[in-house]
Amino acid sequence: MTENWTIQKTAKFRLGEVVKHRHYDFRGVIFDVDPEFNHTDEWYESIPEHIRPHKDQPFYHLFAVSSDQQYIAYVSEQNLVQDISGTPIQHPEIEKHFMVGDQGQYLTRPDLSH
Repeated sequence: MTENWTIQKTAKFRLGEVVKHRHYDFRGVIFDVDPEFNHTDEWYESIPEHIRPHKDQPFYHLFAVSSDQQYIAYVSEQNLVQDISGTPIQHPEIEKHFMVGDQGQYLTRPDLSH
């Protein structure tokens, strides 16, 4: 007898959480998550092979900042770690998607929640 079942992927990080990249010097606020890779093959192949993540894991969309720029990043779960610095993220898109709570946390705007 064969059982039908699926493995549910659970994201380690949540929307509004501040994370940093494990290999590169940037941080960001998570604003969306894909349960597995959902980008172009060209983008995937552009990642250096020695740090190229596997596709079967959550991938996060970040409002990202580095020392000299602000941008949107797409990062695999294996390449992210929680940022515990407490330093706010300065990105122009954050106010459109999040409110800042009393303790500096990023809270999804009520008018944007599903």
